[in-house]
Amino acid sequence: MEPEPVWCLADLHVCQQESVDKDPTSWRATLQELSGSSGNGTRKAKTETPKGPPVLASCLSVQKPSRRVHICVNYQVEEPGLSDWFNPRKRPDVIATTDWRAPVIWEGTFNRQALWSRYRERNLTVGLAVFAVGRTADQYLELFLRSANKHFMVGYRVVFYVMMKNPYGMPDLQPDPLRTFQVLTIEEDSWWRNRDLVRMTTLGEHIASHIQDEVDFLFSMTVEQVFQGDFGVETLGTSVAQLHAWWYFRDTENAPYERRPRSAACIPFGQGDFFYDGEFVGGTPLQVLNLIEDCLKGVTHDIKNGLNSTYESHLNKYFFLHKPTRLLSPEYSWDAAFLPPRQVRSVKVLRLARGAL
Repeated sequence: MEPEPVWCLADLHVCQQESVDKDPTSWRATLQELSGSSGNGTRKAKTETPKGPPVLASCLSVQKPSRRVHICVNYQVEEPGLSDWFNPRKRPDVIATTDWRAPVIWEGTFNRQALWSRYRERNLTVGLAVFAVGRTADQYLELFLRSANKHFMVGYRVVFYVMMKNPYGMPDLQPDPLRTFQVLTIEEDSWWRNRDLVRMTTLGEHIASHIQDEVDFLFSMTVEQVFQGDFGVETLGTSVAQLHAWWYFRDTENAPYERRPRSAACIPFGQGDFFYDGEFVGGTPLQVLNLIEDCLKGVTHDIKNGLNSTYESHLNKYFFLHKPTRLLSPEYSWDAAFLPPRQVRSVKVLRLARGAL
């Protein structure tokens, strides 16, 4: 059944999106310039500025004498109420609800049957983007895709976006029904040594150009991970953050936040909610794009001021200011180098050490 359209603003809800600046290529160009690169060999990506809601949107452009106005019908995916499927009291041994009342998803806190009955008729499409460049593509990509094909969003339509330099390195895999692979060819930018920045900028470009029109929710993960168990719709939310497996069980006062006041990523001493994992992010495509843009803006600020800050520190600053609506417990990204404590009942995703294979 097709969902009822949701109109924006009063009356016909006219979405005045005259000039929404969501073009990550501008940050790519700025970072390239600040890095002192001439730009030779860098891909010129064609992107389009998003002009509508991130999912299932139908827009009508209307010319006005002074501006263009978009009247948008947004077929939004309504999330089920927490009380219908989530019970934090079943896990008194862990933090299952944040101070801002967002759920922290642990095994035992959610009802799979209730979620299935609420989501199964909503015609969802979920995207999973993975970045595989260099030796990581040869070592980990096939294992990642095989395990994701088996465990990720079983029973729902899924698009796997594989960002890689050489499309001929794509493993010869046959996706299960309702699943498709898209290879997004990129070039390794020699002027960036930080693969996280390359990964997120590339993803932002593709969200802006086409992904926002193809999926309802989007996750981005690094390739050195293996799905071990069901990774389902309990993880869906407008803005999804992954708790860092190591730092969750330690005092956040000692977490490696950026503390230098001159940095755009600075979180002052004595502040900070959780330490979030920079190798995983999720939510609606537009929310993921907002995060990417904000992080790249912060990195640009720090480079201009002679500061070397990490992408993960900027991601943590973003979630400190813009609280995530859903948090995933360390069960969804457990480090294979450590034995899981008793609180981790079911490892959904296992992160492998680079070079472990």
